[in-house]
Amino acid sequence: MKEGKIILITCGHLEREITSSITEDILRVLHYPVNFKICNLDLSSFYNPGRRQYDANMILKKVTENAPEGFVRIIGLLKVDLYIPILTYIFGQATLGGRAAIASLYRLRNEGYGLKPDNQLLIERFGKVVIHELGHTFGLIHCQNPVCIMRSSTYVEDLDQKQNEFCYICREVLNQKRESQSNKFSNL
Repeated sequence: MKEGKIILITCGHLEREITSSITEDILRVLHYPVNFKICNLDLSSFYNPGRRQYDANMILKKVTENAPEGFVRIIGLLKVDLYIPILTYIFGQATLGGRAAIASLYRLRNEGYGLKPDNQLLIERFGKVVIHELGHTFGLIHCQNPVCIMRSSTYVEDLDQKQNEFCYICREVLNQKRESQSNKFSNL
């Protein structure tokens, strides 16, 4: 297990089954322990009434500004519909090579697509979004491998086709970036 922790900020009530699964995914894929914090952001200031959605860039900026000290990465877990100006909606957002990300359950539920509820599929999708966005914070870009967690996902079907892990190439890049960061800090 790596030193430091990844902090999950829950904005709105998330079922224990979801948070437990996300914790297991982070431990399994990224090898970091997880701490939870309750969100103290008033999301209403990020709401765009014209779009009836929440501005992901503004939320991400606020999560970054309010991040506590002594963490490896931080990710806000949300239940609201997110957008960025150039896209109709997004599942999550991260600062490439930064320390913060956000992910939302809103568009991951089967019910939003006229299908029967499937809580297990919802949890799997959310775990993939969280790991994907955290991958960006570690400097990983989108991958062309169709089953890699770092492949871009525009639709939930894209999420369903991916595995919840990095392909060999992305894993190697991630390990190199971590090693480079460790060497940089040990030389200070």
